[in-house]
Amino acid sequence: MSSSQSLRRLAATAPSRPTLILRLRPASTRSLSRFASTSRALKPLYITQSRQFSLSSRYNEEQRVKTPEMAESISEGTLRSWNKSVGDYVEEGEELGSIETDKIDVAINSPAAGTIKEFLANPEDTITVGQEIVVLTLGGEPGEKSDSGKQEESKEEKKPDESQQKSESSKEESKDQKPKQDEQLKQPKQESQPKQESQPKQESQPKKQETKPSSPPKQQKQDSSESQSAKASPYGTREERRVKMNRMRLRIAERLKQSQNTAASLTTFNEVDMSSLMNMRKAYKDEILKKTGVKFGFMGAFAMASILAMKAVPTVNASIEGPGGGDTIVYRDYVDISVAVATEKGLVTPVVRNAESLDVIGIEQAISDLGKKARDNKLTIEDMAGGTFTISNGGVFGSLMGTPIINLPQTAVLGLHAIKDKPMAVDGKVEIRPMMYLALTYDHRLLDGREAVTFLVKIKEYIEDPRKMLLPLP
Repeated sequence: MSSSQSLRRLAATAPSRPTLILRLRPASTRSLSRFASTSRALKPLYITQSRQFSLSSRYNEEQRVKTPEMAESISEGTLRSWNKSVGDYVEEGEELGSIETDKIDVAINSPAAGTIKEFLANPEDTITVGQEIVVLTLGGEPGEKSDSGKQEESKEEKKPDESQQKSESSKEESKDQKPKQDEQLKQPKQESQPKQESQPKQESQPKKQETKPSSPPKQQKQDSSESQSAKASPYGTREERRVKMNRMRLRIAERLKQSQNTAASLTTFNEVDMSSLMNMRKAYKDEILKKTGVKFGFMGAFAMASILAMKAVPTVNASIEGPGGGDTIVYRDYVDISVAVATEKGLVTPVVRNAESLDVIGIEQAISDLGKKARDNKLTIEDMAGGTFTISNGGVFGSLMGTPIINLPQTAVLGLHAIKDKPMAVDGKVEIRPMMYLALTYDHRLLDGREAVTFLVKIKEYIEDPRKMLLPLP
């Protein structure tokens, strides 16, 4: 076979699709004929693979938002509320809702920008860590609503249109009825009389039967109103409401009862003259506020006095730990002061870390920041974990005297109260001085009465003469 004949056969057997033709230079006609014979057995190869690129590949994709991690010891919580609704556009990191736990409130933040398609959990539901709670449609723009939101709007728009159509049809019917009524009035009265006589008398009976059943409901309403009036108390309204306790309140109740059942609590009292501290505060509060932006109060001074008193009585800063109620005493070289803060949901005790390394103004600043975070429900687990000593200031609410409860596993808690003017004997004379009662509740398993009273008297001395806090006195 010649080379020209083999080329013709290749052209005749080639498919109609465009192919890739390779131009070869065979060494001889035999190689070309071999190529032609093998090409018949091989199937034609066509390159059909393609790849498309799009800048909006994530647009309209769905992402399911899961319950975030809350803390090592918290595995579930109660869904408090949703801040957004279905169809709202949210930015990445924007808060969708909040979860209530027995310690803090945890925010649910959007992992990406998109539109809310569906909520998989309702408020007051118990949700666990990792549970899917929101379906988010990625993409969109601010102000753009999802298809579900658009459908709801279209339904609302259709409702007024239907009402308008009904009103228009009723108007047309009333217009048609008016000419008919005019024609009936123009007809002679004799025509109407035979029609009335021709109607059978039995037609009036069903009308009577239809009107009878309407009377029993009225009697029932009267009977129910009479029974309610009979049950009404002569003393006035006595209604009751039952509200489920939130997780934080349940946890607080559990911890307080645990403290009463575990610690051998005992309270000692003393009273302190606040004249010197009040005069110092009055003289320097404006200057401190201008330079530091911190309001100079009493909490910083009492915290500093407690820290200095712990040097004389270090057991106050210790705790009992171990199995079976505790068999080991843990002494600490640092002081973490827990400050009791009252919130709407309950009492919380955020911690000022390493208070021994701060001055009075630094402690005041830390307490102010923690109090603001507590009132804004922005405290974290790290803000409340730990604590070696607690200060509770019930005087801001007007408390004259009280016995605070120990915050386990701590050993003692200092209670401050309201400042009241009282007549006091000073150098053989009666003078009116601003006085405050101090209360120290301590665990008698670790602290003896002598040590507890010594600690409280040291605080009294530092407050009555704040200059001592600057001197290296034991």
